[in-house]
Amino acid sequence: NSMQEEIKWEEMNTKDCDLLLVAYGTAARVSKKAINVAKEKNLSLGIFRPITLYPFPYIQLKDVIQNKKIKNILVVEMSMGQMIEDVKLAVEGEAPVGFYGRTGGVMPKVDEIIEKAESMLKVNTLKGVL
Repeated sequence: NSMQEEIKWEEMNTKDCDLLLVAYGTAARVSKKAINVAKEKNLSLGIFRPITLYPFPYIQLKDVIQNKKIKNILVVEMSMGQMIEDVKLAVEGEAPVGFYGRTGGVMPKVDEIIEKAESMLKVNTLKGVL
C-alpha cells in the first residue's frame, strides 16, 4: 500500500521501559531529554515519535506496544490532545494512555514530563494495572 510506504516514525529506549512517551515535533525533543534525566531517577522511559502524522503510524505503534510489552503510555503534546485519539486507536486498550499537554506555544518541561510519568505509574500500580 503506497500510504504505508509514506509512514515514518522512530522509537528509542523502548525495550523494557516502564512507560512509553508518544510525542512529535518540539514535544518529542523535550521528551528525549526527559528520557535521559529519568535514568538518573531509576525511571526507564522510552519514546515513540511519529514523524508523519498523516497517515498516522497505527500499525507501527501497536507493534511496538505488543513486541516490547509496553504497559503504560503517556502522550506529550503542545496542544489540547489532538494526537491522543490516534494513539488510543492504535493501542486498542492494550495499555492505559495518559496525556500531558501544554498550549499557547508553551513548551512542556522535562521535570513536568517526568512528574506526570511517575504519577501515572504510581496510579496504575495502585489500580493493579501493572
